[in-house]
Amino acid sequence: MALIDWVVVLAYFVAMLGIGWYYSRQSQTAEEFALAGRSMHPIAAGLSLFATLASTLSYLAIPGEVIGHGPMVLSLIAAYPIILAVVGWGLIPYLMKQPVTSAYEILEAKLGSNIRLAGAGIFLLLRLGWMSAILFATSHVVLVPLLKMDDGMTPWLCGGLGLITMIYSSAGGIKAVVVTDALQAIMMLMGAVATIIVISVQMGGISACIPTAWPSHWDPPVWGFDPSARLAFLPYMLSTVIWYVCTNGSDQMSIQRFLSTRDAPAARRTLVVSLGSDTIVTLLLAAAGVALLSYYQRFPELLAPGVSPSSNADRVFPDYIGQGMPFGLSGLVIAAILAAAMSSLASGMNSTSVVIERDFVSRLIPPSSASDPDGLTETQSSDQSVSRMRLLTLFIGVLAILLSIGNMYIEGNLLERCNKVTNLLTAPLFVLFFLALFVPWSNSTGAWCSLVASISTAVGVAYYELFGISQFWMTPAALLVGIIVGVSVSGIVYPFRRRPLLESGM
Repeated sequence: MALIDWVVVLAYFVAMLGIGWYYSRQSQTAEEFALAGRSMHPIAAGLSLFATLASTLSYLAIPGEVIGHGPMVLSLIAAYPIILAVVGWGLIPYLMKQPVTSAYEILEAKLGSNIRLAGAGIFLLLRLGWMSAILFATSHVVLVPLLKMDDGMTPWLCGGLGLITMIYSSAGGIKAVVVTDALQAIMMLMGAVATIIVISVQMGGISACIPTAWPSHWDPPVWGFDPSARLAFLPYMLSTVIWYVCTNGSDQMSIQRFLSTRDAPAARRTLVVSLGSDTIVTLLLAAAGVALLSYYQRFPELLAPGVSPSSNADRVFPDYIGQGMPFGLSGLVIAAILAAAMSSLASGMNSTSVVIERDFVSRLIPPSSASDPDGLTETQSSDQSVSRMRLLTLFIGVLAILLSIGNMYIEGNLLERCNKVTNLLTAPLFVLFFLALFVPWSNSTGAWCSLVASISTAVGVAYYELFGISQFWMTPAALLVGIIVGVSVSGIVYPFRRRPLLESGM
């Protein structure tokens, strides 16, 4: 990296910290810190939702997957119209009717406080694993080779990246997170475009970047439901639909973006912006992967030792940034990769702090009474809640940094790592919301049984190839098993409940 590249990256860090400082100076209630007063513009919220879900894992995984295995990963784009219909008109109207700050308050009304705590706990485990994987991928896969450091520096880089994100997200709350997310989404777009343009110029035109034949190391395309195929069109599209539905219907990070807007139509526009941005950036990253493959097929001598399109493909993109990009532009692309990481980390830290505060800490503190001379006023209580959430944001950041070291022991490329680590509990968490929102006879017994069955299935498929199927079937299998068990057990237990359905609040 040249001096100008360092200047670009440093300017990016300063801008993120400046935004956090700006919003920290504004008077914030607990609702403003968590939901931006429910007045966030759908475009900003949509860009934030996209940047939140499109982490470094996906920003590096898509080019790496295309380079190493082929373009079947683009199957996910075919799922987006279905996702828009199911989430936009099937889930968002239900979610926006709920007067909640934490998504897991929804579970308590139907399934009891213990299920609410279980759901909140699963979310925390899910997002802590996700944030730790992002820190590890950004530090180990990108920064270590670019800065020509020893692998032993990975924990220190994780700490530095996490520290900067902790500072601005804890200071500015959801407003700072959304604004920085929107800017980071634009940077991700610019980084992908810059990569394609530079390679096209170096290769003598866009046409030179397109392979004339199917590369021998690419997986053959599989279009049907072949459970033994690593990545087939229909199963991967189905898995993408299920993942997005589960995430947008049960994950605090997504639901928090919807709740920060005015109403259901605004939340639906938020989803449209998010999916549209995701489509554009995914196509650009896939195109960058194809261009990188063509570049290194023409100039194989430029590949780093031990790196090839058929092995360690996740390292090809970062290596090209370090030795193939012109000075200045490499700093821009590095900043884009850091933006992909920090947007997700900031959202994760903010959302987890809100969940810990609303679902755990505030339940231990009795509500203040204005008539009690020794009690706290509503304003004082809100101020203390904001202070606690800021401290919790810092605590979560430190915990994510410590957990990031464990990712060194997980096998697989970034796409497989993303599936095994960050998606493991997505379906089990959504099963609880499905039972609470759409199954009239659901109860806590059925919810507990569904949770155990769904988690067991997810772990079995991801790590032990349960049923002999690919890990990319993990989410559909865990969802199906969880719903069947939850609905069935709830139906068996329901007649023995003491209170009839109408008395239970339905």
